[in-house]
This record gives sequence, structure tokens and C-alpha cells, in this order.
Amino acid sequence: MGPAPVLVRTAVITAARQADSGCAHTDAAARFFRALSDPTRLKLLEFILRGERTCPECVGYAGVSQSRVSVQLACLTACGYVTGHRDGRRLRYRVGDPRVADLVVLARAVAADHDGVPDRCSGDHAQPGPMLGRNRHADL
Repeated sequence: MGPAPVLVRTAVITAARQADSGCAHTDAAARFFRALSDPTRLKLLEFILRGERTCPECVGYAGVSQSRVSVQLACLTACGYVTGHRDGRRLRYRVGDPRVADLVVLARAVAADHDGVPDRCSGDHAQPGPMLGRNRHADL
């Protein structure tokens, strides 16, 4: 005799919920890493890892406009990479989670170990290319 229909239905619903939550976690992780995909944001994050910084200090370091730095700092703050606190009239930024330093160091090490691969990888795997929709990086 097979399993009771109610038990099978419960197992299917449970599996579907787990798959949905897995997708949510995957999407969250993708958004988390996407925040580091901009070279200016990564440069600012590495600068802030060395100590608290103000927006003008970040502008001087990054060599881009104040408005662009503000947008990038807002993104880093929204993602939890950095936090901001008032110091008089200035907003000072610092690393929001000490694990961020480990993440950046590990990313640099992996990139160094795979020298040249990031140059060949555009990260744009969703768009079919001239190879009739095949993964353009399948032969790498």
C-alpha cells in the first residue's frame, strides 16, 4: 500500500516551500554580491576597511564626483557593507560587519589565483550571443 495522499501532499508542499526559500536566499546573495560589482563601490569599500571615512575623504580617494560617491556609499549602506554615523555636521562611514574584510580579501585572492578569467568573463550570461544561445563561456 502506498503513502497516504495527505502525507504525500504535505511532503510536496514542504519541498516547494524549501525550494522557494532557497531561491530567496540565492536572490539575496546575488544582490549582495552585485553591490560589489561596481569598481568604484569596491574601491570605496576597501578604503573604508582601513578606517572610518567621510564623504569628502572618499571623493578625494576615489577621484570621482561627490554625487557619485554619495550614491555608491548609499548603496554600500543599504546592503549592510558599511554604516554611517553623525560626527557633528559630517557623516562618517565604517564597516558594518567585520566579515566584509574577509570577503574582500578572499575575493582578491580568488581573482589573483584565476588571473585573466575575470577579463574573459563579462558576467552577462543571460544574453544569447553570436553562438546561437550557447553559454559563451562554456569553452573556457
